[in-house]
Amino acid sequence: MPLQLSRPLAVIDLETTGINLTTDRIVEIAIVRVQPDGAQTVKRKLVNPLIPIPKAASDVHGITDDMVKDAPSFKQIANEIRQFLDNCDLAGYNSNRFDLPLLVEEFLRAGLEFDLNNRHFLDVQKLYHMMEPRNLSAAYKFYCEKDLENAHSAEADATATFEILQSQLERYPQVGATVESVIKFTGEEQIVDFARRFVVENGIEIFNFGKHKGKPVTEVLKAEPQYYDWMMKGDFPMHTKQKLTEIFNRVLLKKA
Repeated sequence: MPLQLSRPLAVIDLETTGINLTTDRIVEIAIVRVQPDGAQTVKRKLVNPLIPIPKAASDVHGITDDMVKDAPSFKQIANEIRQFLDNCDLAGYNSNRFDLPLLVEEFLRAGLEFDLNNRHFLDVQKLYHMMEPRNLSAAYKFYCEKDLENAHSAEADATATFEILQSQLERYPQVGATVESVIKFTGEEQIVDFARRFVVENGIEIFNFGKHKGKPVTEVLKAEPQYYDWMMKGDFPMHTKQKLTEIFNRVLLKKA
């Protein structure tokens, strides 16, 4: 059934310097504006974020500092984008959690209000996940063509998971057939602590929460050693405290 519109729908996608809504910036914006009669108009802009684009981000979207050095900043195109979105409902993929919040942040940084009142926000990912569940039972049905009996029984779930892996390796020979080849294909996460209170960026452990989010852990501990005590007394997982202590000890060793 064709989409029936009573007002224009703007389908938005952003490429950015990262996924932090507070500190990251747009490097590319594309909008497909669909009219109620089905006519489409596309606006696409490269954007100079005025901050360096991390290599990890460039590896994802292919946009480098050199490609945007002569592009306008978001502030320079903000009014043009706002006018293009005038009277539109807004859509995207995971847009309610990322694209739209970041876009609003950019408008605010540019000193422009972006009116969200009386608009609908259609997130295509939400419909996808509702209609095509991505849980273990759905994966077992898709890959093994069997219903998962006794779902949420630990033994049944573990057995089904291994069967899914075997089926995946048969279906995707390009992945290889070893643990190492699968991890290389999917990309191995650099985990500091499993609660992800710390993450690794460019080989450096940084805080992933709170007032020091985005700051190197070692620098914070050097400048504010009492923050270590606060975390150790706080309601954090033991593994988080263990990794924090390892980092703290490294700081002390460097001082010594």
